[in-house]
Amino acid sequence: MQYCELSVEKPLKYNMTGKFKSPSPKWSHMKRVINDYELFIMTEGVLYISIDGYNYTLKKGDFLFCIPLSAQEGYKSSDCSFYWLHFLNSDGSNSSKLVSPSEPYNYGKIRIPIHGAVKSYEKIIVMLKQLQDAVRSYEKNIINDYLATATLCELSNQCALFSEINKIEVKNQQLYNDIVDYIKWYRNTNIKVIDIANHFGYNEKYLSHLFNSIKGMSLKQYILQEKIDLAKYMLIDTNDNISIIAENLGFNDNHNFMKIFKKIVGLTPTEYRNAYGKRLLYYV
Repeated sequence: MQYCELSVEKPLKYNMTGKFKSPSPKWSHMKRVINDYELFIMTEGVLYISIDGYNYTLKKGDFLFCIPLSAQEGYKSSDCSFYWLHFLNSDGSNSSKLVSPSEPYNYGKIRIPIHGAVKSYEKIIVMLKQLQDAVRSYEKNIINDYLATATLCELSNQCALFSEINKIEVKNQQLYNDIVDYIKWYRNTNIKVIDIANHFGYNEKYLSHLFNSIKGMSLKQYILQEKIDLAKYMLIDTNDNISIIAENLGFNDNHNFMKIFKKIVGLTPTEYRNAYGKRLLYYV
């Protein structure tokens, strides 16, 4: 797979962003050639899009990174929604550089695969939502440039971290990946470390030590972090009230949810929702 290499010694030039929702199941992406970079992050449904003649099928959690002068065209109609971000290089140019993952990294550069699955999906959505809030709230473009750059750096780091984890000894790598998937699947329940240990048939302390040696945080902390990341996504991308969100995340006590959220995020759920409440939603 090819990667796009971007220079981030100076912030990239933000162009525009938003969330698109198809008006009907008969919608398909327009045929066009883009003059800047575009990032797609899928949130619902399936997007059928051809880039320079290659067909992609994008589902929730997938991303697609398009370089300037790419030819885009929908090859099948569908009902879907996705976040999108357009930007240029820091000097305002639209030149692009594709590299292989085996090439050495250069200081001040980031790399993003052309296509893949977002590893921390909710975190990327929250960052895009913060960017949209800034677009509505501030007149100075430099803020938007830095927020767009930070979002792309986060995506690059997620892809790089996943690549490093895949180099871990095979047995531990598979167990680690299985634990991460299990937590993501059951984070809407009152899941505990002992539940995970029992499911995989390992000692609780051993499993916690193994996870911490790979991830750099305790298993209990990771469970809470996953719940809060999902909570942040729900707060800014849905209109569900806080008690419903707490219940959907497996918290039996609404006050306990708000206490943990405040401790990890530094804001109450209501403060967080009010801080990033300006979504840019498109239907055409």
